[in-house]
Parts: sequence; structure tokens; C-alpha cells
Amino acid sequence: MIIAPSILAADFGHLAEAIDIINRSDAGWIHCDVMDGVFVHNISFGFPVIKSIQPIAQKPLDVHLMIVNPDRYIGEVRDCGAMMMNVHYEACTHLHRTIQSIHDAGMKAAVTLNPATPVMLLSDIITDVDMVLLMSVNPGFGGQSFIGHTVEKIRALKTMIEASGSRALIEVDGGINQTTAAIVADAGADIAVAGSSVFKAADPIAEIAALASV
Repeated sequence: MIIAPSILAADFGHLAEAIDIINRSDAGWIHCDVMDGVFVHNISFGFPVIKSIQPIAQKPLDVHLMIVNPDRYIGEVRDCGAMMMNVHYEACTHLHRTIQSIHDAGMKAAVTLNPATPVMLLSDIITDVDMVLLMSVNPGFGGQSFIGHTVEKIRALKTMIEASGSRALIEVDGGINQTTAAIVADAGADIAVAGSSVFKAADPIAEIAALASV
């Protein structure tokens, strides 16, 4: 699997050091969680922070918007150098148009599902997206426990992707550690987002290597 460490769990007083750790590790992407205090209860960071890390980041930026009206910020996400712009199904009234606009801006487009949102709702758009992110915790805070039902959602989504001919990747975010990373990889996930398990580890680089090898 590709491991995408979430900088939400990093020490923001030493953010450049956290990016350097990711750069020197086996991580494939850098995951950036933007929260607005409306769509989710928490507020994290915004585009100035992502812009500040983009020049020193040696891994692609995977920007996950946990915000209302994400369409308003497609240009800002592009200008931050994002490889992937990820919006929530629950936040987009006209999801197909949003996905088209992200592609038109030159980025890959992803859609996220909250734990209670069924994967079948993506059947009419699965061939248009580059990735689906399944939240394996309720969004808004790090350090939560993995929701076991996510495994069945991964399998159902994998079946949908294969049946439709889609090339969408499957990403999983929430409660990822070495045990759950192995579980989601076995179910068919392509990318795992890891926050607390990486940045609270005694050796984050070794932890990322262990996660990537499951």
C-alpha cells in the first residue's frame, strides 16, 4: 500500500521537521486535512499552511477538504500544488460538476464517504473519480479507533470498481496502525492515511516502513 502520513497529527511547532521525516521515509503521499469547524466540529489549518510546506515537500500532496462548499476553493487547492483534491460526498450538492471542475483545474479528483454513507451512492460516478476515500472513523479528530465495518465497505467498493471498469484507487483514513493497515490492505485498499501511529511513534520513519510493508 501507499502510506500517506497525515500532518494533522504532526507537531505544528516543528512542521518543517515533520515534512522532512516524510520526505526521508517510505511514505508515498502527504495527507493534508483541512477542516472548517462547520462540516466537522474541529478547525485544523488552511491553504497558507499547505502553501508553506509545498516547496519543501518531496511527496505528492493529497488534500482532503472536510468543509462545506468545497467548489469555492478549487483554485486555492490547485495553487497549493495539490496532486489530489478530495471532497466529501456529503458536502457536494452537484458532485459530478465538482469532480469535472477539479479535473479541469489539472488535479486528480477524489470523493470521501463518511462511515454511515454507503458505497452504493457512488455507482453513477465511480468511473469519473480517481480515488475514493473511506473514512474509518468519524471525521474531525485524530486518534480515534478504527470502525470495523469499514472492511466490508472496502470490499463492496472494490467490487463496484472492478465491475464498472473504473480505475479509482481506494484510500482509508482513521485508526490506521500496523494491525488495521494489514486488514484494509487485505480487503483491497490501495492507500492508508496514518496520523497518530506515525507521529507518536518513537521512530516515525521505521513506523512508516512497517506500515508500507504490510
